[in-house]
Amino acid sequence: MTEQARRRPTLVDLADAAGCSTSLASIVMRGAPGASEATRRRVMAAAERIGYRPDQRARSLRRSTSGLIGVAYHVSEPFHADLVEGLYEVEAPSGDDFDLVLGAVVPGRGVEQTIEPLLRQRCEAIILIGTMLPVARLRRIREETPLVLVARRVRAAGIDVVRTDDHDGQRLAIEHLIGLGHRSIAYVDGGQHPGAATRRRSYRDTMAAHGLGDRVRVVAGGNTEEEGIRATRRLLEGDERPTAIAAFNDRAATGVLTMLIRAGLRVPEDVSVIGFDDARIARTTIVPLTTVRQDTALMARVARERAAGLARQRFVAGEQVLVPELTVRQSTGPVPRS
Repeated sequence: MTEQARRRPTLVDLADAAGCSTSLASIVMRGAPGASEATRRRVMAAAERIGYRPDQRARSLRRSTSGLIGVAYHVSEPFHADLVEGLYEVEAPSGDDFDLVLGAVVPGRGVEQTIEPLLRQRCEAIILIGTMLPVARLRRIREETPLVLVARRVRAAGIDVVRTDDHDGQRLAIEHLIGLGHRSIAYVDGGQHPGAATRRRSYRDTMAAHGLGDRVRVVAGGNTEEEGIRATRRLLEGDERPTAIAAFNDRAATGVLTMLIRAGLRVPEDVSVIGFDDARIARTTIVPLTTVRQDTALMARVARERAAGLARQRFVAGEQVLVPELTVRQSTGPVPRS
């Protein structure tokens, strides 16, 4: 293998391969004005042919910026994965020349350990998805770099928020069940997870608004299938089996489905089940889930636009609240006759 083949192609190599000057090749690779469309096509084809990639580190040192947006998310959360996919699929707005750097939260590696490398890489903004970090810590991160929280409500100056209206979303879910004739509706709570307190309050408010305040039944749960299974087991061990169960999110609702089927019950003929998020798993469960849809594509687009705008000081941090939608599938039906 020759020295030329082993080393990384440089801008000079690219200019030679494209038959143009180094400065013209640089203009094309930076996306700057000054090159004809034909030249751009020729240079990009040459870059693909010789395997040229711009040196982001050198570029960032020259311009004192990194050109990076960090993203911290939980690997185990299907909803988070959908959002990350949306961040990559969104068409970057004009002037957004940022690359995404992912930080994965996994068992044994918490949010703090995930964020630190993003800060060390001098990310110009960080998107945190569904984080439970205390507000004081979020403020300290914001002092280092612009911060966009996704799927969590926080009222703190300087912190940008992109979220769905959790209260309205849970209202849609409970009113859907009430409209089907259900009165014994239990709720599998989400504990301390982002959005849980608001969704729990919405469940109580909606039940009370329809004269069912005395039928409120909240059972401790969480955001995983296992917690949904345990919560449902406790419900089935009670004196009165609910005719419908609303869960904090789709993962917990999947656990609810699993436990009901293990107990020999039919969904929705015996018990209706409804989730929240409309994550991909909602469409692939053994009984496709009725759920409240959070528009991950829209959330991702808004989050990326906000992060880029804050990094370039085009925006002032604020709160962007998106409207939820009810997605009806096969897991909900009329109240049982018996």
